[in-house]
Amino acid sequence: MKKLIGALVLLVALPLLWNERQVFIAQAAEVKNPPRNISSESAALEAKRQQLAQKEAALAAKEAALNQLSAKLDARVAELDAAKKGIEESLTAKKKQDDDRYKKMIKIYKGLKPEEAGNLLNKLDEKMVIQMLNQMDQKTAVKLIPFINQPRVLEWTRLNLAGK
Repeated sequence: MKKLIGALVLLVALPLLWNERQVFIAQAAEVKNPPRNISSESAALEAKRQQLAQKEAALAAKEAALNQLSAKLDARVAELDAAKKGIEESLTAKKKQDDDRYKKMIKIYKGLKPEEAGNLLNKLDEKMVIQMLNQMDQKTAVKLIPFINQPRVLEWTRLNLAGK
């Protein structure tokens, strides 16, 4: 019976021991040859690196495009500044030319008798008369005011007091 029990124990214990041996062999193999997780991690890192490189290239391309647009905008601003300067210069020249014309006309009106100058001013456009009065010296304007239509004189007074 002891033999029979010994044989039964061997029959039951042998597969258990065999399984433990297989586990031990597998563990030893893992130590010698680590699992492929390192290579899969390496592959994942390489994929991430490539993604980052692609994103960096895309950002560099966008930055280059933005730099080109910035250069174009700077050039356009410079053009507009030059055009603005040209317009300002031509406006200044026109204003000087107009002022010279008005001064010339004022000299002519100064040479006339105050009644004649007043009659002529009454026939001109109101804005023109007001501008001429603004450019006249005080002494000449005082002589002409009694001969200019009173509504025009009043409007000229209002504009001067308002600072326009």
